[in-house]
Amino acid sequence: MINYNEPLFRPPAEANSLILQITLGCSYNQCSFCSMYETKKFTRRALSDIFKEIDLLSRYDDERRVFLADGDALACESSFLIEILRYLKKSFPKLQRVSSYASPYNLLEKTQEELDLLRENGLSLIYYGIESGNHALLKYINKPMKPEKIVEGLNKATQANMKISATVILGLGGKNLSNQHINDTAKLINACEHINCLSTLQLGISNTKEDNFFKRFEEKNQPFIFCTDQDMLEEQKRFIGLLNPQKPIIFRSNHASNALPLKGTLPKDKNALLDILEAAEHNQSMLRPHFLRGF
Repeated sequence: MINYNEPLFRPPAEANSLILQITLGCSYNQCSFCSMYETKKFTRRALSDIFKEIDLLSRYDDERRVFLADGDALACESSFLIEILRYLKKSFPKLQRVSSYASPYNLLEKTQEELDLLRENGLSLIYYGIESGNHALLKYINKPMKPEKIVEGLNKATQANMKISATVILGLGGKNLSNQHINDTAKLINACEHINCLSTLQLGISNTKEDNFFKRFEEKNQPFIFCTDQDMLEEQKRFIGLLNPQKPIIFRSNHASNALPLKGTLPKDKNALLDILEAAEHNQSMLRPHFLRGF
């Protein structure tokens, strides 16, 4: 058995994947809303230790999916990642997919050639937190990436033939910045060449992050007021209504944080999803009870 360095996180879609920790923590780890890796200092693990774990796990040689943890494995040098990818391919003959989280920073830092090589060696899917397409809001949450740079990084991944699973956080701007958040986020999605899967989460702030999160809004004279369930439904409805992707997107809001689970393909199912949201606004019994929500 592997002794993982806790806490350990992975996307919901990787529930049945082999999890391989090649880094500990997150290389940025300054987003005001995120508490996932606040107890960890970012570290790149030794290649020899990673290979030993792969050797240990390779007795289950029918593994088809591997997720590279922790927070953003792509912060590692491409040569380091390629060695791991090649060793995984050698150790798991049935391997079909290798995935990892990616950040705006490391997608931009890697050249197109590096991303192409990573894809050629098996990294086929990245999970990417867009959070918002509004630049002011991204600065408030201490993730100050320009929206056009987010699009640039995602398009580089698309050009490398990597699949992208991206997330957006409903309620992230509170009541005061709701319109800017939704309008600019939809604009960003529409500008991307191709996002394969798009998911929405609802904002949740841990107790350890509350003070810093609220303080950053107050410093900008934008006191944060949480969105109600009704506000979240309205944001979701406006967001879906504004989405006109260049290529079809698989859409999901089935994360446990969401008040209303949704699934469909955009733009094909746009009207059906909007009808469900309209119904939910008038029938609160359709919403997931608060005690069943979480991260």
